[in-house]
Amino acid sequence: MLTLAEQRVLLACIAQIDSKAVLSEQTRFEISAGEIVDLVGLDNFSNAYRDLKKAAEKLYERSVIIDDPDPDNPQIAQRKTRWISSIDYVPGEGKLVLSFSFGIIPYLSQLSQEFTKYKLKHVARFESIYSIRLYELLVQWSTAGQREIEVEWLKKQFQVGDKYDRLGDLKKRVIDPAVAEINEHSNLWVKYGQRKVGRTVTHFQFQFGMKGKPEEKKQLTDDEIKRQARPGESRAEVIARLSGNSLADFARPGETLDQVHERKKNLEKMKKVLS
Repeated sequence: MLTLAEQRVLLACIAQIDSKAVLSEQTRFEISAGEIVDLVGLDNFSNAYRDLKKAAEKLYERSVIIDDPDPDNPQIAQRKTRWISSIDYVPGEGKLVLSFSFGIIPYLSQLSQEFTKYKLKHVARFESIYSIRLYELLVQWSTAGQREIEVEWLKKQFQVGDKYDRLGDLKKRVIDPAVAEINEHSNLWVKYGQRKVGRTVTHFQFQFGMKGKPEEKKQLTDDEIKRQARPGESRAEVIARLSGNSLADFARPGETLDQVHERKKNLEKMKKVLS
């Protein structure tokens, strides 16, 4: 998972993307230390350029693996690519000029489309990398207003692996700080509960919505969910269907509903090609 500083650099670049422009390897993104300081609301400018440079260089060293990168070529199962292809240093102006790698450029456009749902100001003051990740998931699930997810699935999204074997540690170090920061700094409110199977907590239950609006247009009761459930449906699938988002469980983190539809359509085409 990217560090908080790396995520801020990436988000600052995404915020500059013109939805009508065509991105290429020649597209340049200028980021100044002062810009990051203003966005985050810091008072100390002294080390801002050094920290920006360090974050960009760490991002330059990182790679990302993309599954099924080319719907038109289903034989390609994965693509490994760097985030950044070059960095120009302009210390006299306290700024960097970044270029992204060819392999990641198509996904910057997709990230930009998703980014329009949450302006940088809503996540810039987060101090936890998990706050940004949870915020992204809540935006993805926004049509539902509530979501029940497995504890192990959420740990994978946070990339914590076996780091927090005890549920109390996971809540204290990851979930509680993320929920607190989202409620304090963003345009969303969120609360969560948990469900047990026997004596073991297996699922978290999130409720969320936009601040300044009613928390739920209609709260689904447990009785209504049980009554409306179809044979074989999970609780999450019932909630998604009743909320008008039957593709919720098919969605990948960060996808808009339109992107889910498009990916599912491409997958169906790929199945026809392979059949």
